[in-house]
Amino acid sequence: MKQERESFDKRRHLIGAILGPLCAIVLWQTKIDGLSDPAHHLLAIMSLVAIWWITEPVPIAITSLLGSTLCVLFGVASMHDSFANYANPMIFLFMGGFLLVKSMMVNGLDRRIAYGIMSMRWVGDSPRRIFLAIGLACIICSGWVSNTATCAMMFPISLGLLETIREMMAQNGKMIDLKNYKFATGMMLMTAYACSIGGVMTPIGTTPNLMMLGFLEELAPQAPAISFFDWMIWGSVVMVLYFIVAYVVLMWMFPADVSHIHGAQDMIKKKVQELGRLTRGEKNTILAFSVAVLLWVLPSILSIIYGAKSPQVQFCNDHCPEGLAAVVAALLLFFLPTDTKKGTMTLTLKEGIEGVDWSTLLLFGGGLSMGALIYTTGLSEWIGGGIKDVLGNTPSEWMFIACFCVITLLMAEVTSHTAAINLMGSISISTAVSMGFSPVPVAVAVALASSLGFMLPVSTPPNAIVYASGMVPITKMIKSGIVIDIIGVFAITIPVVLWLVKAVMGL
Repeated sequence: MKQERESFDKRRHLIGAILGPLCAIVLWQTKIDGLSDPAHHLLAIMSLVAIWWITEPVPIAITSLLGSTLCVLFGVASMHDSFANYANPMIFLFMGGFLLVKSMMVNGLDRRIAYGIMSMRWVGDSPRRIFLAIGLACIICSGWVSNTATCAMMFPISLGLLETIREMMAQNGKMIDLKNYKFATGMMLMTAYACSIGGVMTPIGTTPNLMMLGFLEELAPQAPAISFFDWMIWGSVVMVLYFIVAYVVLMWMFPADVSHIHGAQDMIKKKVQELGRLTRGEKNTILAFSVAVLLWVLPSILSIIYGAKSPQVQFCNDHCPEGLAAVVAALLLFFLPTDTKKGTMTLTLKEGIEGVDWSTLLLFGGGLSMGALIYTTGLSEWIGGGIKDVLGNTPSEWMFIACFCVITLLMAEVTSHTAAINLMGSISISTAVSMGFSPVPVAVAVALASSLGFMLPVSTPPNAIVYASGMVPITKMIKSGIVIDIIGVFAITIPVVLWLVKAVMGL
């Protein structure tokens, strides 16, 4: 499987390396009516960037940086305009979030949360409830920690439970091969899917959420601001609905053939005992994390008490915006000691530097930069005109949102969801503005749709992690993934966005 994937990736990289520049040259040389020179040149550069984001002949973060550089070299924008967004406030929200997550992982708080859920009395030794508990642990952790880190943590727990099942059956005279065992496939898929689903709960749960908030702030400053609390309202609803669908589909397709897993609770209890009491580092991380959450939801609480336009809310937004709240909480980690005698802090500088995903920051900065230029050069109006021609001159908002959700989902299936959002995020918002739609619903819908990449191992890192176990045939992943994707987009994402999001935002 590893050799097949490496072979596929090599072909994909080679095709992209050739096709990207070729497409850019053709578009540069082709006369396109209705486009100014900057917009025409940006379209050519965007074609290169989009193809390289999808095929990844070079890392996508480097492609983002290349796009901004080419825009300056070929006169599309000034150095300031092309690179200003690499210091966007949302970048610092990302950075603070990364540091908080790193502290959770370094100090073992993430494992304590996961094992704590698994050790609850209601779980017992029932396969269905263990299956549910694995999913709940994944969605709760991935609402705050990256889906990749959550899956990396939960993957060995799932493997341990499956090994317990194998040993129990062997004692009863029934030998099973976990690589051909239905319930094992379901358990692996639940681990991967729940990690992706949990990310929709909060703005920091997964990269696309924050990226879309950044795009909204940059490309549609006139749109109502989305607070952390607002996102959590609809994010929690969507997360629960996605999870119910995934649980029902996977339990139906991969049912357990035993009623009890003897020894499962003993294994979990042993893991909990090994963790011992809360360490000073864990307590400090909880404190810093609580400060961040409090500062994130405080404006919404104050708006409920005093009104959205009250001086208290305005003061809070001006002096402690969400990006700064994340930085304040992250800075606490470098000041809260774990051992005063040795002078050690909750997080060291080295751990902090390693914890920040610098490639994601470059990717996000480049995406914001290209998105802003799509709007300022007028390219968004030209794209909007093309969409009008396809959907009709007066497409409904439902059709408009559905179009971008499906395109984003298809892109997220064949490439990373960050690459899909980087391309479709700015286009969807700019096009919505040019067509007279509120950009908020389409932005939220596209972000949610990008988290529904369940069909292929390349769609998300959690998919790739569980696929590497050998327990997930690709045909099974495709079958289960396509069912959840379709239900997720048309029965959950679009209705929730059109009803709940618009109600919360007063649109």
